[in-house]
Amino acid sequence: MRPDSRARGFTIMKIGALAGAMAFVSACSMSIIPQGAARGQAPAPATQQDSEWIAGETPAAAPQLPYKNGAPPRFQPVDPAQLVKIGDDSSRATGAGIALGPDIPSLNLSGAKAASALQSFRTSCSSLVRREDNSGLTTGSDWQSSCDAAQGWPDGDAARFFASYFEAVQVGDGKAFATGYFEPQISGSRVRNGRYQVPIYRRPDNLLDVDLGLFSEDLKDKRIRGKVDGTKLVPFEDRAQIDDGALAGQGLELAWAEDYIDLFFLQIQGSGRLALPDGSIMRIGYAGQNGQDYTGIGKLMRERGLLADGKTNMQGIVEWLRAHPQEGMKIMRENRSYVFFRELTGPGPLGAMGHPVVARTSVAADRMFVPLGAPVFLDMAHDIADGLWVAQDTGGAIKGANRFDTFWGAGEQAAQIAGGMSSSGQALLFLPKGTVSRLVAARRNPGQ
Repeated sequence: MRPDSRARGFTIMKIGALAGAMAFVSACSMSIIPQGAARGQAPAPATQQDSEWIAGETPAAAPQLPYKNGAPPRFQPVDPAQLVKIGDDSSRATGAGIALGPDIPSLNLSGAKAASALQSFRTSCSSLVRREDNSGLTTGSDWQSSCDAAQGWPDGDAARFFASYFEAVQVGDGKAFATGYFEPQISGSRVRNGRYQVPIYRRPDNLLDVDLGLFSEDLKDKRIRGKVDGTKLVPFEDRAQIDDGALAGQGLELAWAEDYIDLFFLQIQGSGRLALPDGSIMRIGYAGQNGQDYTGIGKLMRERGLLADGKTNMQGIVEWLRAHPQEGMKIMRENRSYVFFRELTGPGPLGAMGHPVVARTSVAADRMFVPLGAPVFLDMAHDIADGLWVAQDTGGAIKGANRFDTFWGAGEQAAQIAGGMSSSGQALLFLPKGTVSRLVAARRNPGQ
């Protein structure tokens, strides 16, 4: 959970990361709840445009990344005039309209990518068959047959599995936009000492999640977060208040970071790794957010003319923050959102479904338009993102039909790919066979 979620590691800091500039909080499953002083040395140059930040030393030679290969589209989108609206709520897939897409065999699924997608789909099934589908497209029972079959299906024959149990479905006009995220690593310590003075907090016990749909049908799928003050639910402390010590002395310190800026951007990713002084790694994951609005500081800085031409990418943002520590701290505080963490000791990072997200296979999506656990087929201008993914995560800025955030794993290349991933294209959902005909029939014959 940006869950969604992310980390990688070196001893010193490196630049790289999320396209879409700070609009994203990794893997975090929330509805209206958003996701979401410096060292004197400027970070190493980055080649990504408008990207988020990570840490580390500059590699001797940055790898050449195949963002655009010029491959022709694999399918033509359905004419929007052919879309059928299954409901009247435009905030979910049923209201956006759906239509059957191309036959799955015609998409020529890659064997290796399909195999990885089958593995992730299999992992998701335990949640998929019992989770409420906020998109309105499916029920848990709809997935039972494919989930049962997936358990024993050979990975080497994954393409046939998806062709046998699924139909490709276009939601809305199918026009997709994809960014990328990764798992960053920063320098930290389990105890406060020396250069490790920036607290990394656990989730406070008095931070409450409130499902407003329990109080009114009109507020279904709406949530807020806050704390109780006497008899009132009030907003939780914002970033500035927490930075000024609102949580100090409560025993909430999970660990300590070396650098505030490093932690700030790790919070945007939602999870990561701490490189500890003894050389070991501590993995931390998203445990909650304070409920305050997320503000992308990159957008603020561009609007205020603080970034020179050619310096509007992530590297330029970080360079400015480090060169102007006092002003930079004020700007970071304008992002009132604050993320809390927990230590992860098993596989990770974890996505919004509670399952590990997998590099080059897991994708964050808006649960109001994509059933979490569903396969997603992307055909993007950046061909490196083409192929089959599984929606296992969500993100604070990942909102709307056909909006996706692709996960690329950990390491320098993952950071570079994620940072350069800002691409348009087309998307299809893979839903259980018969889904579209069932929904259309229910719409035309309500109550039957």
